[in-house]
Amino acid sequence: MNWRSPELIFIACLSSLFIELPVKAIPDQVSVPIPQTSELSATQLSQLAKSITVKVFSGETSGSGILIYRQGRAYTVLTNEHVLLPGYGKQYRIQTPDGRIYPAYESKTGKFNGDDLGLLQFSSGKVYAIASFSTVSLCQGDAAFVGGFPFGAAGFVFTTGQVSLLLPQDFEGGYQIGYTNDIRKGMSGGPLLNSQGKLVGINGKHAYPLWGNSYIFQDGSVASELQYQQMSQLSWGIPLQTFLGKQNTEKSSPAMCMQSQPITQPVIVNPKPPNIPPLTNWLW
Repeated sequence: MNWRSPELIFIACLSSLFIELPVKAIPDQVSVPIPQTSELSATQLSQLAKSITVKVFSGETSGSGILIYRQGRAYTVLTNEHVLLPGYGKQYRIQTPDGRIYPAYESKTGKFNGDDLGLLQFSSGKVYAIASFSTVSLCQGDAAFVGGFPFGAAGFVFTTGQVSLLLPQDFEGGYQIGYTNDIRKGMSGGPLLNSQGKLVGINGKHAYPLWGNSYIFQDGSVASELQYQQMSQLSWGIPLQTFLGKQNTEKSSPAMCMQSQPITQPVIVNPKPPNIPPLTNWLW
């Protein structure tokens, strides 16, 4: 064998390079990017939801809100208009995930034309997480995750469920997404997330309303008795695209999966109403 052949000399030199590579040049940990389509665990989703959800103090009551934007020290919080109603003419306050409380004021930049949406702004030198918007179509049967601060409860609550109805026409307030999650008073304005932790909607209405048939569609028609029986079993949220469309002055075209199947299709949820606390201090 010719030990001086060019091929063997090259291999020997190459091997010595690897042998002499200092240990400190090898990274302690390799960071592998997670695809945007990766689903998160329930624990991860709960932690994420908590990091982007704030408690909104409005008058004598409270609701929830979503951290959606930061510019310098200024933060913008997306919530429901009905969360803000009790605080009109008074000082709003925001409690951030770290427990700090900041004075807040209503932003007039958003014009929502009857949709149950509102914006608050507050200032802080702290860095808080901001919600990531979904660009994926929402479909019936998709997992749904909601977070918020129930009125009278000690802290943050996170619930799981699934999307059961996507109405082709929203009812008053812009509500279009029906889901099986257990929602309580005070969770209005909280985030509706998909399994990737992306914001897909704004939570706003719990199941089993006390005041009769409140499902009035945008064209003025009222839900039939069959529709009411199905819709009343679900919690309801406003699609993120409704907010984004209004921010851009024109509503976005509905996504493919927003073309819902007929509302006469059975809805599989637990027909037993949840335990209903007293009406005192309830936030709608």
